[in-house]
Amino acid sequence: MSIIFWDKLIVFEEVEAEIKKVARSSEEKEELWREVDEIIHHKLMGCVLEKLPKEHHHEFLEKFEKSPHDEGIFKFLTQKVGEDIEDFLKLETEKLKTELLRLIKGK
Repeated sequence: MSIIFWDKLIVFEEVEAEIKKVARSSEEKEELWREVDEIIHHKLMGCVLEKLPKEHHHEFLEKFEKSPHDEGIFKFLTQKVGEDIEDFLKLETEKLKTELLRLIKGK
């Protein structure tokens, strides 16, 4: 799991607690976290690309590929989108947390 610029927005103690409840082994726990990580990545990347005008996608993806941990990407995105992308992604992570908790509890 690599470090990504949006990682500081993700506070999933409740998700971790639920995973601990349902995972029967450390392998199952790791697999669930891999799935959660993948879901987070796809959801947030989709949110960014939906907000970002298409003419800036290539530049964003180059920045992301070169340095996915660089929090300066927030500034780039905020400038190109015209709104605080960090606040937007905070809201999206909260929605996602709720959805993940529902999915995990349903297992």
